[in-house]
Amino acid sequence: MTGSLAGNDFPHLSFVTGGARSGKSALAMRLALAGPPPWTAVVTAEPRDAEMAARIARHRADRDPRIATVEAPHDPGAALARLRGTVLLDCATLWLSNRMLAGADPEPEGAALVAALAAAPACVVVVSNEVGMGIVPDSPLGRAFRDAQGRLNQRLAATADLAVLAVAGLPLVLKGRLPVGVA
Repeated sequence: MTGSLAGNDFPHLSFVTGGARSGKSALAMRLALAGPPPWTAVVTAEPRDAEMAARIARHRADRDPRIATVEAPHDPGAALARLRGTVLLDCATLWLSNRMLAGADPEPEGAALVAALAAAPACVVVVSNEVGMGIVPDSPLGRAFRDAQGRLNQRLAATADLAVLAVAGLPLVLKGRLPVGVA
């Protein structure tokens, strides 16, 4: 399924990944706003401490005011099923972290998320961190998370119509093509 924007096909599923402070969230927001309205951000962060609460507040302040917000830290699939237009899912990494900290098995959870994204009636832009390029985590949970995130990112990229890696604030298109005017 694709949306339509000024004669261009808008991807049904876009995947934006990158490292910390790579510009992926800003790129994903620009991409989402190029999609058909209405625009909704499905957010997955949970304010587990003061620093995370401050990060959430910064993301909220940076989000374009035309984008409505739905909090779904554990079940973004339910939100996706009822939304139309274009959805910014920010982010798959924090969602996976939430689910693993809750004791969930990441493999069926990831498969269910990918299925929900494919079935979503809206166009969806998914943000996810590329976590496997750094040091090897020093704990079993950290290593399990890194591996599960890598597998989830592979699934997301394989399913996506558009896959983009953000590096130093610049988009590197891995699959598909950016809509006109998004860079």
